[in-house]
Amino acid sequence: MEGYKVTIRLLDPPLHEFLPNPEELKEKMNKENDNSEKTKRVLDRARELAEINPMMGHRGVRVAITYPEIYKMQITAVFEAAAQLAKIKVNAKPQIMIPQVGSLAELNYIKSIYDDVKKQMQKKYNMKFKINFGTMLEVVRACLTSDELANTAEFFSFGTNDLTQAVFSFSREDAEGKFLPEYMEKELLETSPFQSIDVNGVGHLMRIGIKQGRDIKKDLEIGICGEHGGDPNSIKFCHSADVSYVSASPHRIPIAILAAAQAVIEQKKTKNQKIMLLSNTKIFIVKI
Repeated sequence: MEGYKVTIRLLDPPLHEFLPNPEELKEKMNKENDNSEKTKRVLDRARELAEINPMMGHRGVRVAITYPEIYKMQITAVFEAAAQLAKIKVNAKPQIMIPQVGSLAELNYIKSIYDDVKKQMQKKYNMKFKINFGTMLEVVRACLTSDELANTAEFFSFGTNDLTQAVFSFSREDAEGKFLPEYMEKELLETSPFQSIDVNGVGHLMRIGIKQGRDIKKDLEIGICGEHGGDPNSIKFCHSADVSYVSASPHRIPIAILAAAQAVIEQKKTKNQKIMLLSNTKIFIVKI
């Protein structure tokens, strides 16, 4: 990965995913007659963090607002790793990406943490760091206010899975297992919006986000991450929308490369207009 950008998405899942299910834990406590204070504290905490609709609840940047030490720890780890690699002359290019952002105020709050850590690390190691700071666009409001976000963010990445859920107001897990097949059978949908980008809805929001962002920063790097990055129809749309790159699962990279080439040929783009492909030899989206 030396010389290539490595994009690190900070903590995204809700905190309850790291704790046992409260009901299962209580059942286990009763079965094992475990009344220790430690186990009781874990149960109390698991109950406090449990949510009715966790995927639209306390996750991503919202966790960092309430527990800023989590993102501070992760950002510090990125800078520490970059410093160690610089010492051994490795040209590392990490980027930090914030998930679930819906407002400039949220992004600026995390940016202040980033700036403080950067200042401390530059003093500690007596070196300058170039670690880009960007945001995901996966909340509808973020797409609609991307011009504001572009004042702080150095790059965007559309989280098309979560954005699709928000636009259609249904979860992927429930929809695909219950009613989406019937929607397609009755021709209410041509294909699952989780397989190919919904151009008229999700795609329209993406175009708004792209235009507004580049009105502020004309060379703003904008990509997508999610399963859509390996779908030929979605790649074709991304090319037409002037997306900088797509992120695909490793096994779908050959399909993504072919689809990108076909999109270029079909639209007869000039030689200097190209789509950057995210591959396992170039750029990674890494979750830590």
